[in-house]
Amino acid sequence: MASSAQTPSQSVSPGDATDEILELINVHQEKAARLPSIEEVRTILHHSIRGTLSTISQKHEGYPSGSMVDFACDAYGSPILAVSNLAVHTKDLLANPKCSLLVAKDPEDRTDLIITLLGDAVSVSETDRDAIRKAYLARHPDASWVDFDDFRFLRIQPKAVRFVSGVATALLRSGEFTNEEFREAKVDQIYQFSKPISSHMNKDHSNDTKLIVQHSTSVPVDFAYMLDVDSLGFNVKAGYKDSKFKLRIPFPRPAEERKDVKTLIIVMLQAAKSRVD
Repeated sequence: MASSAQTPSQSVSPGDATDEILELINVHQEKAARLPSIEEVRTILHHSIRGTLSTISQKHEGYPSGSMVDFACDAYGSPILAVSNLAVHTKDLLANPKCSLLVAKDPEDRTDLIITLLGDAVSVSETDRDAIRKAYLARHPDASWVDFDDFRFLRIQPKAVRFVSGVATALLRSGEFTNEEFREAKVDQIYQFSKPISSHMNKDHSNDTKLIVQHSTSVPVDFAYMLDVDSLGFNVKAGYKDSKFKLRIPFPRPAEERKDVKTLIIVMLQAAKSRVD
């Protein structure tokens, strides 16, 4: 079973926030509804395209070797690599398949979600190649080089999946899942619409987002930009005076489809405006 210490909180980057503001953030975020950790991890990994691959070095025996690689996930969440036979990490994996893949949700924020998948890299069979190629190109449509003679597809079969978020904050959470648990976890179906929804809100309704954040959290903010959305709420990057932080804003109820997100945001905005009035 998973050995995880889970809390329904979101990691924050408080910067120079005052103790009073930090307390407001922590109190709200500890109770803010979010996806179960295993679903969040599966969802973020499913929609990610790049990570740090660690292999067992053949040249420098006993030492790990790191590479930045593009990847896509198959239907079970296993990462797919398209690798050249000339690459050092390919040679490492063919000699020893044990590896890990580290993926940071926000590479510029070490307090945000970080996922480490440990497993064995195995060659994709000819029977599965067409389906795997399709899945990879869906995430990397310009990767025409996957059809070059010196390239092959490898699939990392997970042994365990670890996560940590809220590093160096009061909202630290971490855990580990087995391959069986990870395979059975769902990918949140609303998260795929994060980019268009966030872009629209940030471009045309940034003040509305600010009002919703202030009403939902009681945290004063000078600005709030939407980062991503899932079925239980959304995440924002906000600022107050010289402080910047991330906040989790829960929906009043789960969103069932994309258009439902708009309905819920309107409800939240109306509640925020009625309080101001």
